[in-house]
Amino acid sequence: MDHAQVIQTVSDATREVDGLRGLFLSGSYGNGCADAYSDIDFILVAEEGATDRVAQVWREAIEQSGEIVLWWDRMTVPVLINAITADWVRTDVIILKPDQMKAHSRDRLKPLFDHDGILDTLPEAAASTRPNPKKALYQFEEFIRILGLLHLAVGREEYINGVLGVFHLRNLLVELMIEETGAPNRGGVLHLNRLITDEQKALLTALPPPVAEREAMIEAHLAYARAYLPRARKRAEALGIDWPERFEAVTWKQLRDTLSIERPYVPE
Repeated sequence: MDHAQVIQTVSDATREVDGLRGLFLSGSYGNGCADAYSDIDFILVAEEGATDRVAQVWREAIEQSGEIVLWWDRMTVPVLINAITADWVRTDVIILKPDQMKAHSRDRLKPLFDHDGILDTLPEAAASTRPNPKKALYQFEEFIRILGLLHLAVGREEYINGVLGVFHLRNLLVELMIEETGAPNRGGVLHLNRLITDEQKALLTALPPPVAEREAMIEAHLAYARAYLPRARKRAEALGIDWPERFEAVTWKQLRDTLSIERPYVPE
Protein backbone atom coordinates (compact mmCIF):
# COMPACT_ATOMS: atom_id res chain seq x y z
CA MET A 1 0.00 0.00 0.00
CA ASP A 2 1.07 3.57 -0.55
CA HIS A 3 0.64 6.07 2.29
CA ALA A 4 -2.73 7.34 1.09
CA GLN A 5 -4.06 3.78 1.07
CA VAL A 6 -2.68 3.09 4.54
CA ILE A 7 -4.31 6.23 5.90
CA GLN A 8 -7.64 5.34 4.32
CA THR A 9 -7.46 1.72 5.51
CA VAL A 10 -6.70 2.68 9.11
CA SER A 11 -9.38 5.36 9.10
CA ASP A 12 -12.01 2.95 7.75
CA ALA A 13 -11.02 0.29 10.30
CA THR A 14 -11.46 2.60 13.30
CA ARG A 15 -14.23 5.02 12.25
CA GLU A 16 -17.16 3.04 13.64
CA VAL A 17 -15.48 1.40 16.64
CA ASP A 18 -17.35 2.03 19.87
CA GLY A 19 -15.65 4.64 22.04
CA LEU A 20 -13.39 6.07 19.34
CA ARG A 21 -14.35 9.70 18.84
CA GLY A 22 -11.77 11.03 16.41
CA LEU A 23 -8.75 10.24 14.28
CA PHE A 24 -6.39 12.94 13.07
CA LEU A 25 -3.20 13.11 11.07
CA SER A 26 -0.47 15.01 12.89
CA GLY A 27 3.25 15.48 12.26
CA SER A 28 4.27 16.11 8.66
CA TYR A 29 0.97 14.84 7.27
CA GLY A 30 -0.92 17.13 9.61
CA ASN A 31 1.01 20.28 8.73
CA GLY A 32 1.40 19.64 5.00
CA CYS A 33 5.16 18.94 5.00
CA ALA A 34 5.01 15.20 4.25
CA ASP A 35 6.94 13.51 1.49
CA ALA A 36 7.32 9.94 0.27
CA TYR A 37 9.76 9.19 3.10
CA SER A 38 7.65 10.51 5.97
CA ASP A 39 6.23 8.34 8.67
CA ILE A 40 2.49 8.62 9.32
CA ASP A 41 1.60 10.22 12.64
CA PHE A 42 -1.91 9.80 14.01
CA ILE A 43 -3.77 11.07 17.02
CA LEU A 44 -6.56 8.74 18.07
CA VAL A 45 -9.17 10.15 20.45
CA ALA A 46 -10.75 7.47 22.63
CA GLU A 47 -13.20 7.96 25.47
CA GLU A 48 -11.23 5.59 27.69
CA GLY A 49 -7.77 6.73 26.60
CA ALA A 50 -4.84 4.41 25.88
CA THR A 51 -6.28 1.19 27.29
CA ASP A 52 -5.36 -2.32 26.25
CA ARG A 53 -8.65 -2.57 24.34
CA VAL A 54 -7.95 0.54 22.31
CA ALA A 55 -4.38 -0.59 21.66
CA GLN A 56 -5.70 -3.90 20.33
CA VAL A 57 -8.16 -2.10 18.07
CA TRP A 58 -5.28 -0.05 16.70
CA ARG A 59 -3.14 -3.12 16.11
CA GLU A 60 -5.93 -4.78 14.16
CA ALA A 61 -6.31 -1.63 12.06
CA ILE A 62 -2.59 -1.49 11.25
CA GLU A 63 -2.59 -5.20 10.41
CA GLN A 64 -5.12 -4.47 7.66
CA SER A 65 -2.49 -2.28 5.99
CA GLY A 66 0.30 -4.87 6.11
CA GLU A 67 2.24 -7.40 8.13
CA ILE A 68 3.52 -5.83 11.35
CA VAL A 69 7.24 -6.50 11.84
CA LEU A 70 7.86 -4.01 14.66
CA TRP A 71 5.36 -3.16 17.40
CA TRP A 72 6.27 -0.91 20.32
CA ASP A 73 3.20 -0.63 22.51
CA ARG A 74 3.27 2.28 24.99
CA MET A 75 6.89 1.59 25.92
CA THR A 76 8.59 4.99 26.18
CA VAL A 77 5.42 7.10 26.38
CA PRO A 78 2.25 5.69 28.00
CA VAL A 79 0.04 6.85 25.11
CA LEU A 80 2.34 6.17 22.13
CA ILE A 81 2.39 3.11 19.86
CA ASN A 82 4.99 2.75 17.09
CA ALA A 83 4.66 0.23 14.27
CA ILE A 84 6.51 -0.76 11.09
CA THR A 85 4.97 -3.02 8.47
CA ALA A 86 6.74 -5.37 6.07
CA ASP A 87 6.87 -2.75 3.33
CA TRP A 88 8.52 -0.41 5.85
CA VAL A 89 5.64 1.99 6.32
CA ARG A 90 6.14 3.61 9.71
CA THR A 91 3.12 4.64 11.76
CA ASP A 92 2.94 6.31 15.15
CA VAL A 93 -0.21 6.92 17.12
CA ILE A 94 -0.83 8.95 20.24
CA ILE A 95 -4.00 7.85 22.01
CA LEU A 96 -5.70 10.61 23.98
CA LYS A 97 -8.93 11.23 25.84
CA PRO A 98 -11.05 14.05 24.40
CA ASP A 99 -10.04 16.57 27.08
CA GLN A 100 -6.36 15.91 26.35
CA MET A 101 -6.66 17.41 22.87
CA LYS A 102 -6.50 20.96 24.25
CA ALA A 103 -2.72 21.07 23.76
CA HIS A 104 -3.11 20.75 19.96
CA SER A 105 -4.07 23.27 17.29
CA ARG A 106 -6.01 23.11 14.04
CA ASP A 107 -3.10 24.17 11.83
CA ARG A 108 -1.16 21.01 12.72
CA LEU A 109 -3.95 18.47 12.36
CA LYS A 110 -5.90 16.95 9.49
CA PRO A 111 -9.14 15.22 10.55
CA LEU A 112 -9.91 11.76 9.21
CA PHE A 113 -13.04 11.48 11.31
CA ASP A 114 -14.23 13.74 14.11
CA HIS A 115 -17.54 12.57 15.52
CA ASP A 116 -17.80 15.31 18.16
CA GLY A 117 -16.36 18.29 16.30
CA ILE A 118 -13.25 18.34 18.47
CA LEU A 119 -11.22 20.18 15.83
CA ASP A 120 -13.52 23.20 15.99
CA THR A 121 -12.82 23.60 19.73
CA LEU A 122 -9.04 23.88 19.26
CA PRO A 123 -7.05 27.08 18.71
CA GLU A 124 -6.33 27.95 15.10
CA ALA A 125 -2.56 27.92 15.61
CA ALA A 126 -0.14 26.86 18.29
CA ALA A 127 1.34 29.59 20.44
CA SER A 128 4.74 30.76 19.26
CA THR A 129 7.55 28.88 20.94
CA ARG A 130 9.98 31.25 22.56
CA PRO A 131 13.68 30.46 22.85
CA ASN A 132 14.55 28.71 26.10
CA PRO A 133 17.56 30.45 27.69
CA LYS A 134 17.96 27.72 30.31
CA LYS A 135 18.14 25.02 27.63
CA ALA A 136 20.50 27.13 25.53
CA LEU A 137 22.90 27.67 28.42
CA TYR A 138 22.88 23.95 29.17
CA GLN A 139 23.82 23.21 25.55
CA PHE A 140 26.62 25.80 25.56
CA GLU A 141 28.05 24.29 28.75
CA GLU A 142 27.60 20.75 27.44
CA PHE A 143 29.64 21.59 24.33
CA ILE A 144 32.46 22.95 26.50
CA ARG A 145 32.25 19.93 28.80
CA ILE A 146 32.55 17.44 25.94
CA LEU A 147 35.38 19.47 24.46
CA GLY A 148 37.17 19.31 27.81
CA LEU A 149 36.93 15.52 27.85
CA LEU A 150 39.30 15.45 24.88
CA HIS A 151 42.33 15.37 27.15
CA LEU A 152 40.90 12.34 28.93
CA ALA A 153 40.22 10.47 25.68
CA VAL A 154 43.73 11.19 24.39
CA GLY A 155 45.37 10.33 27.71
CA ARG A 156 43.64 6.96 27.85
CA GLU A 157 43.96 6.43 24.09
CA GLU A 158 40.19 6.04 24.01
CA TYR A 159 39.94 7.10 20.40
CA ILE A 160 36.67 5.28 19.77
CA ASN A 161 35.05 7.15 22.63
CA GLY A 162 36.64 10.29 21.24
CA VAL A 163 34.77 9.70 18.01
CA LEU A 164 31.53 9.57 19.99
CA GLY A 165 32.49 12.92 21.45
CA VAL A 166 32.74 14.38 17.94
CA PHE A 167 29.22 13.16 17.18
CA HIS A 168 27.96 14.89 20.33
CA LEU A 169 29.65 18.12 19.28
CA ARG A 170 28.11 17.81 15.82
CA ASN A 171 24.62 17.31 17.23
CA LEU A 172 24.99 20.42 19.38
CA LEU A 173 26.18 22.43 16.39
CA VAL A 174 23.21 21.28 14.32
CA GLU A 175 20.85 22.16 17.16
CA LEU A 176 22.37 25.63 17.36
CA MET A 177 21.99 26.14 13.62
CA ILE A 178 18.32 25.19 13.73
CA GLU A 179 17.78 27.64 16.57
CA GLU A 180 19.50 30.33 14.49
CA THR A 181 17.10 29.85 11.59
CA GLY A 182 14.00 29.61 13.79
CA ALA A 183 12.47 27.17 11.31
CA PRO A 184 8.85 26.19 12.02
CA ASN A 185 7.60 22.60 11.74
CA ARG A 186 10.88 21.00 12.70
CA GLY A 187 9.59 17.49 12.23
CA GLY A 188 11.50 14.38 13.26
CA VAL A 189 15.22 13.69 13.48
CA LEU A 190 15.43 12.76 9.79
CA HIS A 191 14.50 16.28 8.68
CA LEU A 192 17.37 18.72 8.37
CA ASN A 193 17.64 20.03 4.80
CA ARG A 194 14.63 22.31 5.14
CA LEU A 195 15.67 23.59 8.57
CA ILE A 196 19.09 25.08 7.88
CA THR A 197 20.53 27.49 5.33
CA ASP A 198 22.87 26.73 2.44
CA GLU A 199 25.68 28.47 4.36
CA GLN A 200 25.08 26.21 7.35
CA LYS A 201 24.97 23.11 5.14
CA ALA A 202 28.27 24.08 3.52
CA LEU A 203 29.91 24.51 6.92
CA LEU A 204 28.68 21.14 8.18
CA THR A 205 29.79 19.41 4.98
CA ALA A 206 33.28 20.90 5.22
CA LEU A 207 33.93 19.75 8.78
CA PRO A 208 36.30 16.77 9.12
CA PRO A 209 34.78 13.33 9.66
CA PRO A 210 35.32 11.58 12.99
CA VAL A 211 38.18 9.08 12.77
CA ALA A 212 39.34 6.88 15.66
CA GLU A 213 42.95 8.10 15.53
CA ARG A 214 44.72 10.56 17.81
CA GLU A 215 45.50 13.48 15.53
CA ALA A 216 42.30 13.17 13.51
CA MET A 217 40.24 13.14 16.69
CA ILE A 218 42.00 16.25 18.04
CA GLU A 219 41.57 18.12 14.75
CA ALA A 220 37.87 17.24 14.60
CA HIS A 221 37.28 18.55 18.12
CA LEU A 222 39.06 21.79 17.28
CA ALA A 223 37.19 22.19 14.00
CA TYR A 224 33.87 21.90 15.77
CA ALA A 225 35.03 24.32 18.44
CA ARG A 226 35.90 26.86 15.72
CA ALA A 227 32.49 26.38 14.13
CA TYR A 228 30.39 26.31 17.29
CA LEU A 229 31.75 28.59 19.96
CA PRO A 230 31.73 31.94 18.12
CA ARG A 231 28.18 31.26 16.93
CA ALA A 232 27.11 30.17 20.39
CA ARG A 233 28.49 33.37 21.90
CA LYS A 234 26.42 35.44 19.47
CA ARG A 235 23.36 33.38 20.29
CA ALA A 236 23.96 33.85 24.02
CA GLU A 237 24.22 37.60 23.55
CA ALA A 238 21.00 37.68 21.53
CA LEU A 239 19.18 35.76 24.29
CA GLY A 240 20.69 37.83 27.11
CA ILE A 241 22.59 34.85 28.52
CA ASP A 242 25.84 35.35 30.42
CA TRP A 243 28.47 33.30 28.64
CA PRO A 244 30.22 30.69 30.86
CA GLU A 245 33.57 32.49 30.49
CA ARG A 246 35.29 30.91 33.45
CA PHE A 247 34.29 27.39 32.45
CA GLU A 248 35.49 27.88 28.89
CA ALA A 249 38.74 29.52 30.03
CA VAL A 250 39.74 26.72 32.40
CA THR A 251 38.78 24.14 29.76
CA TRP A 252 41.16 25.69 27.22
CA LYS A 253 43.84 25.92 29.92
CA GLN A 254 43.42 22.21 30.64
CA LEU A 255 43.75 21.38 26.93
CA ARG A 256 46.76 23.67 26.60
CA ASP A 257 48.50 22.14 29.64
CA THR A 258 47.79 18.53 28.65
CA LEU A 259 47.79 18.57 24.83
CA SER A 260 49.46 21.89 23.94
CA ILE A 261 46.23 23.00 22.28
CA GLU A 262 45.40 26.69 22.00
CA ARG A 263 41.95 28.16 21.64
CA PRO A 264 41.31 28.15 17.86
CA TYR A 265 39.33 31.39 17.79
CA VAL A 266 39.51 34.81 19.39
CA PRO A 267 36.39 35.82 21.35
CA GLU A 268 34.89 39.07 20.13
